[in-house]
Amino acid sequence: MVTGGGTGGHIYPALAIAQGLKKRFPQAEIFYLGTAEGLEADLVPKAGFPFYAIEAAGLKRCFTLSNLKALFRAFQGLGAAYRLLGRLSPRVVIGTGGYVAGPVVLAAWLRRIPVLIHEQNAFPGLTNRLLSRLAQVTALTFPEAARYLPRRARVVVTGLPVREEILNVRREEARKQMGLKEGDKLLLSFGGSRGASRINEAVKELIRYFRDKEGIYLFHATGQGHYESFLGELEAEGIDLGSRPNIKVFPYFYHIADYLAAADLVICRAGAATLAELTCLGRPAILIPYPYATGRHQEYNARALADKGAAVVIEDAELTGERLLSEVKRLLTSPSKLSRMAEESRRLGKPEALNLLVDLVVRLARG
Repeated sequence: MVTGGGTGGHIYPALAIAQGLKKRFPQAEIFYLGTAEGLEADLVPKAGFPFYAIEAAGLKRCFTLSNLKALFRAFQGLGAAYRLLGRLSPRVVIGTGGYVAGPVVLAAWLRRIPVLIHEQNAFPGLTNRLLSRLAQVTALTFPEAARYLPRRARVVVTGLPVREEILNVRREEARKQMGLKEGDKLLLSFGGSRGASRINEAVKELIRYFRDKEGIYLFHATGQGHYESFLGELEAEGIDLGSRPNIKVFPYFYHIADYLAAADLVICRAGAATLAELTCLGRPAILIPYPYATGRHQEYNARALADKGAAVVIEDAELTGERLLSEVKRLLTSPSKLSRMAEESRRLGKPEALNLLVDLVVRLARG
């Protein structure tokens, strides 16, 4: 039984573990428990796994009347999860976070079913901090997360599962497909699937500066909702991208594996999945953590890479076009610095994360 919901950051790792188990054990039965309102209700059936919905709601950090309703829903969810676990009798329950994981893992503990928790971020979410007391194993993406967990938590650093296309992509082939020559430098920038206004604004300064520079390429994804307005603003400045073959703007990077592999420097947010992909490929980065992420976990993620020399961090509030350009120029004019960052990034990568997690699940299933 797999559970985790609310955001893609919890759902995609859960699905990756489920798919890894199914690949190794084709006859295994794998079920997913989530909420009817969460993103998981859409993503899980599309991934081909049976989906069950229970009641669950998040608690506010201060006392409010809505917390009473949330507690009532949590007790409803606990009862439903308890009954469902009794009927399906899973050998192991896997939780990846989000408030739906609370009642499911608690029900598993009550039924004495082994539990594995996976925490994606360097600063663990509240649900996983609490549930790690009940789990047989808490698997971490960042070793730094261990200091925020209870002492009794049994932790193993596995990394975060990344998509197969990330692990299989070849840098030389990707660069050749993009028409990049030996010695060309590729800057890759994006703000997540929806884009980020502040990153878009800062990247305009890079476009102004690099549009006439030989051997420097800039590929930027604005996010679907920002694409037309971004192009319109460049046009208003008299910047015609059609005549600038080294500058390319997209609404979204549909083949992100190829772009990441080809890049010499990546500018992006600091979500756990993105950083797992960067480190598996050994890409140096300028990270701009999303300041409104729950518990400021992106800041902790970014600092975990920066402290090891794999990335440079610019706080969102301090991000300007001038600051970003200055940082990019500093790194591009120091090939040895970029090379060291790439080495440190690769050293942090955990391409074996999925196999390690599946091994842990198997060990729990066998008692």
